[in-house]
Amino acid sequence: MILIGERINGMFTDIRDAILSKDPGPIKMHAQKQYEAGARYLDVNTGPTVDPKEQPEVMEWLVKVTQEDCPLPCCIDSTNPKAIEAGLAVHKGKAMINSTTADQFKMDLYIPLAAKYNAAIIGLTMNDKGVPKSAADRVALAMEIVVNCDMNGVPTDDLFLDPLMLPCNVAQEHGVEVLETLRQVKTLADPAPKTTMGLSNSSQGCANRHLINRTFLIMSMACGLDSAIADVYDTQMVEEVAAARVLMNQDIYCDSFVKTYLQR
Repeated sequence: MILIGERINGMFTDIRDAILSKDPGPIKMHAQKQYEAGARYLDVNTGPTVDPKEQPEVMEWLVKVTQEDCPLPCCIDSTNPKAIEAGLAVHKGKAMINSTTADQFKMDLYIPLAAKYNAAIIGLTMNDKGVPKSAADRVALAMEIVVNCDMNGVPTDDLFLDPLMLPCNVAQEHGVEVLETLRQVKTLADPAPKTTMGLSNSSQGCANRHLINRTFLIMSMACGLDSAIADVYDTQMVEEVAAARVLMNQDIYCDSFVKTYLQR
């Protein structure tokens, strides 16, 4: 399970202020703390307050600062393809692009960037019609992304398909469809594409958010989830991931299995 730390995002007040004032301190602090908490990628997002014309320059700065003292790769998160490429151009190691939808014009923008920079890429199972309800429709869109990755020379094991869980307080019926999508997308190619999700989406606007997030994460792991963008400061969640990996025979049991997982 690859945990992608969600905290370096301009939607958080401290990160927004750090970006606007070009203060590297909070960004470096969250990069290191998320690494120590179990993250193996760091999602980096300039947030909505940065002028679109300035996003490429800001993203370049944000990626450089994030990686300056932290060994983790970045999941470069933006709706602006120029900002994503600016981040990719200065990134150290194998980056991840967050994200493309299954719309052809989006795939034509982002998948060639993944090929050019040897980056992984997240593919969202949605298009301009929105997020489909059924697993079958989600899988059909996933297949379009798989085909486009193959056409552009992006290996399927560099593709992370996101079945897009919606908040369970408004779209409760989607949960079982997401779990079924996770099972089915593993059959689309050999080697199989990987899977991911923005975990906090499942509990947006709900009570007991940590409980919902933890429960759905473990359920999803059992159905084939490989990674998640998540709050790695939730220590109990990280410990449950470590336990789930042992119970699923993905890690060898030892009495210090949580410590071992964090040191991976």
